[in-house]
Amino acid sequence: MDTDAAPVLTILQAYLATTELPPDGRLPPERALAEALGASRRELRKALAAMEADGQLIRRVGAGTYLSPRPLAAIDEVASLAEKAQPGDIVQARLILEPELAAAAATRAMGADLTALREAVRASREPGLTWRGYELQDARIHREIAVLAGNPLLLFLYDHLAAVRRVLTWNRVRSTIAGPPEDHPSFAEHDRIVVAITARDADTARREMQGHVTAVHAAMHMPDEG
Repeated sequence: MDTDAAPVLTILQAYLATTELPPDGRLPPERALAEALGASRRELRKALAAMEADGQLIRRVGAGTYLSPRPLAAIDEVASLAEKAQPGDIVQARLILEPELAAAAATRAMGADLTALREAVRASREPGLTWRGYELQDARIHREIAVLAGNPLLLFLYDHLAAVRRVLTWNRVRSTIAGPPEDHPSFAEHDRIVVAITARDADTARREMQGHVTAVHAAMHMPDEG
């Protein structure tokens, strides 16, 4: 899967699993859908192309994009798991998987290209970023760490967990604040994780990711968690 498309695909799957589309299965126009996902149109097109290649979407020139009549296995599976999962299940699963991915990423950091990870961290702090836009960059940060861990089986598990997590939090109520404040705690937490990975400090990377996941879910009852 295209690394650039993967985080948007996760967000798109959450959108499709929680949004009632018209009877014909037509998705919103590209511009409106990109805005709803907090993605650029270029990023959205890559995710749509990936779903089309998998037979999950039909794109008709001049007519729009539609859900395929075939069963949407990926979307249905994510929605089904989200229905069965409790918030505590997500926390437990993340605490088992993500700290170990961070530690593995740190172990393999020598010679690894950390550009994409650093760019996602930078983009998460763009002035004027909406909450949905921040969630997309947050998805990029965590997936880049999973990619750096270098284990395709763990990456597969991470992608499924990330998709379920986004479904469960898609309709979370936010305050009237347009996006994350300048002192949003996840900013510093992400920084510490990246510093540890760059320094090849697996123990610290594991500990910082564990602290980050714990803090995020402890704050989930608050309107501005992200």
